[in-house]
Amino acid sequence: MALIDLIKEETIKIPLVSKDKPEVLRELAQILVDAGEIRDFDAVLKAVHEREDKQSTGLEEGIAIPHCKSNAVSTLKLALGIAPQGIDFNSLDGKPSKLFFLMLAPPNQAGPHVEALAEIAKLVRSKTFCNALLSADDAQKVVAIFRGD
Repeated sequence: MALIDLIKEETIKIPLVSKDKPEVLRELAQILVDAGEIRDFDAVLKAVHEREDKQSTGLEEGIAIPHCKSNAVSTLKLALGIAPQGIDFNSLDGKPSKLFFLMLAPPNQAGPHVEALAEIAKLVRSKTFCNALLSADDAQKVVAIFRGD
């Protein structure tokens, strides 16, 4: 499954209203619930917190990719949240994160999960791409940026 297939208007939120890491994780999981992508909010939230407790998924340059495997999903799921103001996510460079990609995968499907993580990592290396996402003011524009429109 290509990353663009996971990017949907109903699973994108701009701006995130969260003020801290636990709120971000809740808000991103809720986006997936509201979009009908997951049913078991509590199981997803528990799994993503357990993953974060092992090591923060706050990377550098304002990027965070919280991810986990959970039986609560049967296929790969993605929520994208943008917080132009930045939120402390315990990132590697100590700077606030602004782009959040929550990825959930079923335990028996490592391939698509790893491929999507790699694709996100490749895309976010581009400052131009990240700046375009940060300047988008609605989900429709975010989808267009991913499609290269």
